[in-house]
Amino acid sequence: MNIEWAFITRILIAGLLGGAIGLEREFRAKEAGLRTHFIVALGSALFMLISQYAFTGRFDAARVAAQVVSGIGFIGAGVIIFQKNVVRGVTTAAGLWVAAAIGLACGAGMYSVSVAAALMTLICLETMHFITRRYGEKSITVTISPVSSEQLAGILESIEKNGIEIDSFTASDSVATVRVRLRQRNYTAAITHLMNITKGFTIEIS
Repeated sequence: MNIEWAFITRILIAGLLGGAIGLEREFRAKEAGLRTHFIVALGSALFMLISQYAFTGRFDAARVAAQVVSGIGFIGAGVIIFQKNVVRGVTTAAGLWVAAAIGLACGAGMYSVSVAAALMTLICLETMHFITRRYGEKSITVTISPVSSEQLAGILESIEKNGIEIDSFTASDSVATVRVRLRQRNYTAAITHLMNITKGFTIEIS
C-alpha cells in the first residue's frame, strides 16, 4: 500500500509541475494549455513507473521511456501551425516535450531535478515574454483591396513615413498584400496608423 501511494505521489507531482508550465501557456492563449501539459507529464510519469515496476524477469526499463521521448513528437507536431508563411506553436511544442521529460523524471523519483527543470522552464518563458513585449518585433500581413498601383505606391510611402518597416509586398488583380514589421510596445499605435493610412479601402490584418 505504501508503495502504491509513493507511485501516486510521483504521478501527482509530475502532473502539477507539467500543469504549471501549461498554465503559463494558457495565460498566453497558446495552442496547448494546462490540461494538455498536465496529462502529458502525468502520462509520462506513469509510463516510467510501468517500465520500472510492471514487468518481472529480465527487461530493459529504458525502452518504454525511450518510446515516450519519440512519441511525444506526434503531439508536439500537432500544435505547430504553418499559416501565411508564419510558423506558430514551436515554443508550446517544446514545452510539451519538456513536460514529458519532467514526467519521466518524477516517475523515476527524481523530484529535485523535476522541480528545478520546471522552474527553469517557467523562468525562461516568463523572461522571454517580458523581453519580447518590451523590445521584440511582430510581423503582420495587411491585405488591401481594391487598390491600383498608384494608390499602393502612396500607401507604401505613407507606411514608411510613419516609421513602420515593410518586409515585402505583392499586388495582383487590384489586391495588395503588404507584410510589415511592428515593435511590440508600439503595436497598438502602429495598427492605428495603418488603419488611417488605408482608410477607404477594404483591409484584412492577420
